Amino acid sequence: MPAEYLEGRHALTEAIAANVPIEEVLVSAAAHSDKRVAEQLRRIAKEGVKVRQVGNAELDKLSSHGAHQGVVARVKPYRYATLGDLIAKSAGQNDALIIVCDHITDNGNFGAICRSAESVGAVGVLIPNKRSASVNAAAYKTSAGAVVHLPIAMEANIARSLEKLKEEGYWVVGASEHATQLLWDAPLSGRIALVMGSEDKGISDLVLKKCDLTVALPQNGVIESLNVAQATTAMAYEWMRQCRDARS
Repeated sequence: MPAEYLEGRHALTEAIAANVPIEEVLVSAAAHSDKRVAEQLRRIAKEGVKVRQVGNAELDKLSSHGAHQGVVARVKPYRYATLGDLIAKSAGQNDALIIVCDHITDNGNFGAICRSAESVGAVGVLIPNKRSASVNAAAYKTSAGAVVHLPIAMEANIARSLEKLKEEGYWVVGASEHATQLLWDAPLSGRIALVMGSEDKGISDLVLKKCDLTVALPQNGVIESLNVAQATTAMAYEWMRQCRDARS
């Protein structure tokens, strides 16, 4: 994957706060003389981040919008897991949740989904390798750093991956506002692969055919549905509640 760069002093501050894995910071002499920037650079240098002073011409070449303010940080590439890694992690677990993102493209939604997944103790998140949000600096921020602690697997074929999960004892549940069964009435404890569809089209037809059942969120209001990140949170916590009740 190509390197990702963060531009600007504020972006550097946010990245440090979100535990974004920074590999190197390129800084101009003027920016280096700023007390706040200098303190941040001393801090991350102690953690092994390379700091290199360069001219504005080099920063201009890396800048996508010309507002680097004398600071450009290169983010380390994220190491994705595989479906096999998630399966291995859940080996022997009676209760295991894998959240499957079927071409969710918004980085904010993806980060929020990862945060919810980590919060309920999910095994991990599965995403396709094309036409999908992925782990970048925005995902670190919107997930509140959850992507550091959560395995995220990337596979070419989601439908085939679901077949493999079924072979491993997972029940595939698709979230759909058109489903006739409500979330609260569905059997969600145990080993569940929860499929969440894209923001505009929902779950694709091919992936939908792999679902053992589909569920909808109950609602009393008049709006059509929650967004995919909010819906994921509700469903993930219902999985956790049912698992707890099944053990009691």
